[in-house]
Amino acid sequence: MKIFVLRLGHRPQRDKRLSTHLLLASRAFGASGAFYSGTRDPDLEESVRKIVRDWGGDFSVEYASSWKKVVKDWEGGVVHLTMYGLPVQDVVCEVGAGEGSLLVVVGGPKVPGELFGLADWNVSVTLQPHSEVSALAVFLHMLLGGSELTREHPGARLRILPSARGKELAVSKD
Repeated sequence: MKIFVLRLGHRPQRDKRLSTHLLLASRAFGASGAFYSGTRDPDLEESVRKIVRDWGGDFSVEYASSWKKVVKDWEGGVVHLTMYGLPVQDVVCEVGAGEGSLLVVVGGPKVPGELFGLADWNVSVTLQPHSEVSALAVFLHMLLGGSELTREHPGARLRILPSARGKELAVSKD
């Protein structure tokens, strides 16, 4: 299953770090790529491309002028992460049983009510307010059953070497 993430309503002046962290979590937790709507931000796109160049993989990021078009045109399942949905533990097996690609939509400043009707699943990760980054990480971890934790990213120039103390990094000369 190929997983993509759609981040709604990016605002560069307010959301730069949050959107960057959301896209990096998407990549690290197993997504193949991401879209973002709101205000186009070439700096955000370049930050993610630099991470991919250094840390490997083929994760892509693309601006979407219309979140609704991305959702309506999606060929596969659509999950909307919201604290008002069904508990993740109750639906993750059903979501994971689907064929093809999956679009995981995460909110921004104000999620349009229309999204609740367009999504195949409205899924909550706890019934409490928290970060969309944490919701995405928990959802992807449960969906992929932990396989993302040991995933190799081909073409990585940098790689962390596990260490009980200190920081060890392998650097490829390629």
